[in-house]
Amino acid sequence: MLYREAGQFKSTYGQDQQIFPIAQDRVAIFALLAFAFVVVPIIGNQYWLAAILTPFLILALAALGLNILTGYAGQLSLGTAAFMAVGAFMAYNAMLRIPHIPIIGAFAIGGLCAAAVGVVFGLPSLRIKGFYLAVATLACQFFVLWAINRIGWLSNYSSSGVISAQEIVILGYPVKHAMGKYLLTLSIVAVMALAAKNLMRSETGRAFMAVRDMDVAAAVVGIPMMRTKLLAFAISSFYCGVAGALYAFCYLGTVEPEAFTLDLSFRVLFMIIIGGVGSILGSFLGAAFITLFPIFLNLASKAIEDAFSVELPHAMVSNLEAIIFGGLIIFFLIVEPNGLARLWQITKEKLRLWPFPH
Repeated sequence: MLYREAGQFKSTYGQDQQIFPIAQDRVAIFALLAFAFVVVPIIGNQYWLAAILTPFLILALAALGLNILTGYAGQLSLGTAAFMAVGAFMAYNAMLRIPHIPIIGAFAIGGLCAAAVGVVFGLPSLRIKGFYLAVATLACQFFVLWAINRIGWLSNYSSSGVISAQEIVILGYPVKHAMGKYLLTLSIVAVMALAAKNLMRSETGRAFMAVRDMDVAAAVVGIPMMRTKLLAFAISSFYCGVAGALYAFCYLGTVEPEAFTLDLSFRVLFMIIIGGVGSILGSFLGAAFITLFPIFLNLASKAIEDAFSVELPHAMVSNLEAIIFGGLIIFFLIVEPNGLARLWQITKEKLRLWPFPH
């Protein structure tokens, strides 16, 4: 009864083509955005805004980019961190070398450069797929980091390889505090998430899903394989590039290749596996789980230490975190391949009948 679609009639094409055609979804999204934009900055402290919520949003955007490529278009990739690195370094160079460029323009340039690199490394997808394509994108990860370390122009010939990101200035006002960086990140992520949601409802999104389900049948019905696959790589890499620029400017404050290692690529991959492959919501749920779970584990370990007056080794807690991550990935792959997003969908189906069982 709380989530009924019956009675919600649509009399125009515009109503029928809304991103959220169900009234409950629209109310929930507006309430969530209002809470995130208004309430969270008021009740959140420096630690929560800078160390938890901002990286959560950035990683959710990167997971969304990977989900477009892997979840919707069916092309495996292990080079997410490489595309994020391209976005971060090119945004830094855009700010450095183009006078008076706005920060949003620098982020867009970083995303476009990442999209170009994604198209180049997406060319093997025209001939190979599955595990072999994943290995090809893994080569992108190592090549990009090698290029960043070897080409001095990318790091402005920094001897240490670690450079400070430029100050964020919007409409003449510097953004220095955690609240401002959080709101900037939230605004960009919200717009790009809604754009991705709309993209998956378009002709392009349907072409992605057709290629994912059966590429031979998609080619037979007239979907151009080369254009569709390369477009999926370009859009996915653009999202990852913008996420990398946000990661460097709004979270780390530095632009360094060590922040975009293979470990970050696997973390983003785990996010879409746990959250749900082929789901916009799953990207956020997976990012929230990966970001908040270590904090929960640390709090639980401290509670156990206080309750039993024992001191748990830090190495044991870290290893336990990795073990639980691995176990959850295996669990979701076996029991619920669609991840947390599918559990939320089941919950909504139950709410359609609650409190009446029939």
